[in-house]
Amino acid sequence: MQEILNQVASVLAISCAGVFFMSALLTGFWKFSCMMRSSECKAPHYVDIAHRASLMYAYGAILVAVFAYFSIFSSFVNTLATAVLMLFFALAIVKYIIAGRANKTNNQFRDSASPKADQMLLLIVGLSETVGFGVLLLGFALRVMRDS
Repeated sequence: MQEILNQVASVLAISCAGVFFMSALLTGFWKFSCMMRSSECKAPHYVDIAHRASLMYAYGAILVAVFAYFSIFSSFVNTLATAVLMLFFALAIVKYIIAGRANKTNNQFRDSASPKADQMLLLIVGLSETVGFGVLLLGFALRVMRDS
């Protein structure tokens, strides 16, 4: 156990997993509170999404911690890749919470004041997350090939 705690990237990802899971618990409470107050027993669309995203990102962060731990790359590379992933996971959760609190839409891109800017941001986020995890996955694959 001490070995994984000696790696900055793994500790960062595990810490974020804890924060994301706490966010899932809190948004879950918020979701069910909204459902109990609603005549249709439904929470606002993005309250539900914030809850689900928080759960998925919590487990995703644990997965990232494992791949960062086994990656063959330097601590700096693994930490940078992990930090990019954790940052974008966190920003997504925050954006969903804000949209859920406003409760003005069920499609944040359709109803955006600047859809082109949102599309560009989505592209940047998607590529950054994919490249960030790709680095960790490649580092893991190289470790497996080297050690086998």
